[in-house]
Amino acid sequence: MDVRRPPDAPFAIPLVTFSAVPIDDPADPRLAPYTAMRERDLVGREGRFIVEGEVTLRVMLSGRARFGLQSVLLAPERLDALSEPLARLPADVPVFCASKPVMSAITGFPIHRGVLAVGLRGAETEPDLPAAPGPALVVGLVGLTNHDNVGGLFRNAAAFGADAVLLDAATCDPLYRKAIRVSAGAALTVPFRRLADADAILAHAARHELVPLALSPSGAETLSALSAPSRTLLILGTEGPGLAPALMARLRTLRIPMAPDFDSLNVATAGAIALHHLAASR
Repeated sequence: MDVRRPPDAPFAIPLVTFSAVPIDDPADPRLAPYTAMRERDLVGREGRFIVEGEVTLRVMLSGRARFGLQSVLLAPERLDALSEPLARLPADVPVFCASKPVMSAITGFPIHRGVLAVGLRGAETEPDLPAAPGPALVVGLVGLTNHDNVGGLFRNAAAFGADAVLLDAATCDPLYRKAIRVSAGAALTVPFRRLADADAILAHAARHELVPLALSPSGAETLSALSAPSRTLLILGTEGPGLAPALMARLRTLRIPMAPDFDSLNVATAGAIALHHLAASR
């Protein structure tokens, strides 16, 4: 329905074709999931996660996301541009509207984009991989603790058609709001599963007939010369220490050749190059 400014609203809400609820009190209990975002991101949100920015919200509203929404919180000037996708929301998902100063007071830091939402994780499910012997491409992340790198690798996985991402317990949460934002929403669409450690990831690969390939600057084979298996698990480790030597000793290892006076790439960049090669081989 059309929404107009109620007599007691502190700002004018543009005409849109869904119901938006004006909020002018940062302590409004309906906005509790948004409060103190930075601190709560570090300790978890009881089955919820925060979506920030128009690009990622549009992914959540596109029908491609693997997760549902609990609510949306927008600055009034963002309502018009998002009115069409918001009109597709289920009736039980409220859209709250608050000025940027109110949003900043709620979250605990200045909000510039004026677009937030609370997503619902739901139960973790097994990624639905293509059945053997058909081709499959899976990414395994071991010990990645940088949200930018994890977000970048999810974006790469989506760009090159990876079927899933597997994460060990030490790898950071792909549904952390910065990781979602860096992934351009790919963390919301690419299937993923968290497993205990690298051994569990390798056991998962064996069950699904995936050939594990470890990428490292010290890899034994060059990526460009690789004749890629049709069912592949690409394993990436954290920058600096990389994958543990004991793990590398058990795996077929790859490297990306580069100039003699330089030894490594950012892990997200290296992952993109490797995924491009593996996807092209498929």
